[in-house]
Amino acid sequence: MALAVTLLNSTCLRSRCYRHKVLQPLLGTVCVDSVSKCSSSYRRPGSQPEVIPSWRNIDFSFKKGFNALKTQLGLLKKETEDHLVGPDGHSFSQYLLEQTKVMWEFRTQEDLNKWVISSDVEIGGKSEVYLKLGRNNQGAMLYGILNTEVPRDGETKYSGYCSMRAKPAVGSFARKKYYDWSNFNCLYLRVRGDGRAWMVNIYTDPYFSHQKDDLYNYFMFTRGGPYWEEIKIPFSKFFLSSRGRVQDDQHPIWLDKISTLGFTLGDKVDGPFQLEIDFIGLLNDRAHTEEFAYETYERNPRI
Repeated sequence: MALAVTLLNSTCLRSRCYRHKVLQPLLGTVCVDSVSKCSSSYRRPGSQPEVIPSWRNIDFSFKKGFNALKTQLGLLKKETEDHLVGPDGHSFSQYLLEQTKVMWEFRTQEDLNKWVISSDVEIGGKSEVYLKLGRNNQGAMLYGILNTEVPRDGETKYSGYCSMRAKPAVGSFARKKYYDWSNFNCLYLRVRGDGRAWMVNIYTDPYFSHQKDDLYNYFMFTRGGPYWEEIKIPFSKFFLSSRGRVQDDQHPIWLDKISTLGFTLGDKVDGPFQLEIDFIGLLNDRAHTEEFAYETYERNPRI
């Protein structure tokens, strides 16, 4: 009898956890920590089990839930109005005649909060990376120390990288949102580097689940020195890779399903680095007519 009661309680608790997980976009931060603890049974070896059940720590507030719902409905209303007006809230005539567009600029701390930095510390490395506003709040400064020393774990073979990536856009009710860059054909940046070569990464929406690690890359060479430089990279130059390996089957970027963009440094040169970024924009260069720079293969060749 006691065993049956225990099983029923655990089943009821698990169902409550999953219900709160469904309502997480509405509840916001009301029960995020509790849900993460409640829906996961993992416990680190040597740690003591929790005496108080995690579901008792849920601070459910109807006021917070109502405010979150009100905010999400406001975002949905704005998205609907922009959709009725035209792409990105602009008229179709303005959208078709648009030649340049600034996607990211760095002037305040809120602009920096839209980006995430990471390094090989996640796999046991010793590289360091930091992000802050530049002088006079003019641009973002990405700096740190690159260290290619391989961690002594017996598994990792390579190390030494630092990266910076924009957070994916999110719509109302935590929906995935994508950028439509099909009206442009070049990426336009204003940067000031120290002479190192960076990798520019563009992430798209994967059509299948096994394509979640696919991304498009191209190199960005900085010349160093005290002067800013403007770099134009055509989208036709980006090549497809997956988990660090260039793919044999190449195809152009799906510009209407852009998820996010990032930069990676991994030139295997130990020492300090620095990259300043003023803005990241898009350009429609009418003189550039190349569709794709690499050889493609016919998927179903005729015999």
